[in-house]
Amino acid sequence: RGLMRALACVVILAFAVPAAAQTSGKTADRLYVMDCGHNAASDQARWSPGVNVGKPIELSDSCTLIKHGNQWLLWDTGYPDAIAEKPVTSPLGTATRARKLAAQLAELGIKPDDIAYVAVSQTHGDHVGNVDMFPKSTLLIQKAEIDFAFAEGKPAPFRKDRPMQQLAGDLDVFGDGSVVILSAPGHTPGHQVLLVNLARTGWLVLSGDLAHFKDNWDNDRVPTMNTSADQTRASRTRVQKVLDDKKAQLWINHDLPSFNSRKLSPQFYD
Repeated sequence: RGLMRALACVVILAFAVPAAAQTSGKTADRLYVMDCGHNAASDQARWSPGVNVGKPIELSDSCTLIKHGNQWLLWDTGYPDAIAEKPVTSPLGTATRARKLAAQLAELGIKPDDIAYVAVSQTHGDHVGNVDMFPKSTLLIQKAEIDFAFAEGKPAPFRKDRPMQQLAGDLDVFGDGSVVILSAPGHTPGHQVLLVNLARTGWLVLSGDLAHFKDNWDNDRVPTMNTSADQTRASRTRVQKVLDDKKAQLWINHDLPSFNSRKLSPQFYD
């Protein structure tokens, strides 16, 4: 009996290791920030209701490529590469691309089929513009976002007949806690952010559209376009707790001064 109890303990400990690894400081290998577009927006108040009405603002748009072992994850895909040749002007402003995503990947020697996972913060066009460039990659997206984006009468943001993992909450992408998708609804019903741990850089939260620029984050302003102000604020509270607990940096996707302070691919963070 004593031997059986000892063996049982060994088995329990063996199964406990993966769970322990999730909090053991495992890290991704590298993170590349890519320029995925720019919006010369005509009215800042679209994102900060009642504040700076009629004042233009320049917004960045980035994609983030993460290396984990021999696998790659691409977070957001930016404006469509076609915008590099033909900028698009809409009521939001003028969208441009200085560099194509395909060219930035090629600079690293990476082909679209090399990327195991594509994850998007949400399905607005400045985040999913190049999803169809990766037909073999598994798309990691909330089911609530798919239901929202592919609702009857809406134009499809990308092809739906593709490898896809529809989530119902958080996902530890590689199973070791180093890259975790966190559900953060409010901007859209299935909005999500990405928590990444790097050995030298530390913890980062890639914000998606949880806030569009630092001033809105600091003052908890919610754009009128968001599908739920209450969910937005709850998600911000949740993410702030993660930032505090992990002593993490918040990287705000559309905040141009923050973007300009980053190292851009082919340079990387590790």
